[in-house]
Amino acid sequence: PQVKEQKSWLAILLVSCLRTYASSTSKPNILLMMADDLGLGDVGCYGNDTLRTPNIDQLAKEGVKLTQHIAAAPLCTPSRAAFLTGRYPIRSGMGSSTKQRILYWTGGSGGLPPNETTFARILQQQGYTTALIGKWHQGMNCESHSDHCHHPLNHGFDYFYGMPFTLVNECQSTENRQLNALVQAKYWLYSQIIALTVLTLLIGKLTGLFLVKWKAIICFALCGFLFFISWFSSYGFVKYWNCILLRNHDISEQPMKLEKATSNILKEAVSFIERNKHGPFLLFVSFLHVHTPLITTEKFLGKSRHGLYGDNVEEMDWMVGRILDAIDKEGLKNNTFTYFTSDHGGHLEAQKQNTQLGGWNGIYKGGKGMGGWEGGIRVPGIFRWPGVLPADTVINEPTSLMDIYPTVAHLAAGIMPQDRVIDGRNLMPLLQGKVQHSEHEFMFHYCGLYLHAVRWHQKDSAALWKAHYTTPIFQPEGAGACYRSGLCSCFGEDVTHHDPPLLFDLSSDPAEIKPVSPATEPLFDIVISRIERAVQEHRQTLTPVPQQLSGYNNVWKPWLQPCCGTFPFCWCDKEGDSHQEIL
Repeated sequence: PQVKEQKSWLAILLVSCLRTYASSTSKPNILLMMADDLGLGDVGCYGNDTLRTPNIDQLAKEGVKLTQHIAAAPLCTPSRAAFLTGRYPIRSGMGSSTKQRILYWTGGSGGLPPNETTFARILQQQGYTTALIGKWHQGMNCESHSDHCHHPLNHGFDYFYGMPFTLVNECQSTENRQLNALVQAKYWLYSQIIALTVLTLLIGKLTGLFLVKWKAIICFALCGFLFFISWFSSYGFVKYWNCILLRNHDISEQPMKLEKATSNILKEAVSFIERNKHGPFLLFVSFLHVHTPLITTEKFLGKSRHGLYGDNVEEMDWMVGRILDAIDKEGLKNNTFTYFTSDHGGHLEAQKQNTQLGGWNGIYKGGKGMGGWEGGIRVPGIFRWPGVLPADTVINEPTSLMDIYPTVAHLAAGIMPQDRVIDGRNLMPLLQGKVQHSEHEFMFHYCGLYLHAVRWHQKDSAALWKAHYTTPIFQPEGAGACYRSGLCSCFGEDVTHHDPPLLFDLSSDPAEIKPVSPATEPLFDIVISRIERAVQEHRQTLTPVPQQLSGYNNVWKPWLQPCCGTFPFCWCDKEGDSHQEIL
């Protein structure tokens, strides 16, 4: 009996091991790569013949290229929230009703809510080893500097190495400030006025020109000093508060050494692939490229035909190639679902004097920050999975970054949440050619919490309509971007409301040059009526949620600031000499 019992347990153990092995071998590894601020027109396979992107182009040649791949928002924080959750940002509270449409501080309390289920969480539950390497920008803490409520490790990632925030010019120098630049300039002006007033009162008191009490001067000077400290303690030290490097929960560099960032991120990505080659794994490489200040290694400086921005794009393409080489080296190419995209369109207003520091969006109007125009939301979408997806294939159907969520959940045999609306659609039937049309009939294009445009892809038809309810006012007029303010606004005096909406036929006018009218388009009223009905139906699916980008959540809070020393003396370099260049 004892021998039989042992054999029985051995049989059970063997079956369990076989099931585990079969499960792990049937599920593909998943490699997701996302650029930051890359324009659709910056990539060779999307029409650029002056920038060299051979690795991204080869990825498209070996797989499927989407030409109408749409971000759910034109800025990084809300777009990435939608990518991670498969839901419009307005559903998770990651849209904004103010001019602050992204998270501004690592030491703020806003971020991706803990009750949101990311695709990383679903894959983690299915036995995947999950990692995020690079940019996060979905928040850190809620109530204390170490509760990590918004941290990647609290959202389904087993491993995190990178920036909890995003690159900004202040990470490199105090010149050409980027973080809320207009507010900083206003506060600095107020501080100078207060200082000049105090100085005038002081001179007047000493010379007898003014009959003012010392108490009044001291009180005014103290209030001015407190005002200066209240804003300069945050904006004056952005490099220390926001430009930090984390390994899981631990701060590795504060401030981070930008010259090492490219090599460190690449080294971590390759190392993760090598450690987890037996899979299955999910690796989300969220590049710091090609966001300003365009940190580029010496190897690529001055090598492109488009200045520093072009150098940075070509370096990112090289990084893509090295990561794909690591996949090939481990023999994982045929069992890895690979994807490349950008979080939104290129930043047209990113300039320094006469030098362009932002991307090019091809024929498409607008760019980063513009919720309706194609240039702000149409991004690269490239997939490769040899033997499963066809090679050298182009699909022109409307798709969304939100579609990655149900697609990878399907590949991992995961179960999506049933208690909420998921706006993404599983792309596998479309990518494999089993169906010819996208499941998206309507797509809603938000700018913050404001609905700017709606796209209607008529079922079983080539017709593709897009109605604009609100468009930004370009500065100067006709310039194609908002160069005076640095980024277009979503509401107020800086936008134009259209009634009836501007209507474009994207199938014949993808650049949105000439809107149709009732006089030129017999179906005008029918199309507008159907789109408005879809808007009403969509709004009925929305429920009130806490606003993560509210004024309170998006202000710097010293008690939430991650610090590797004793606050406010926050600086360290735990990476030290362990850095090795990957060439």
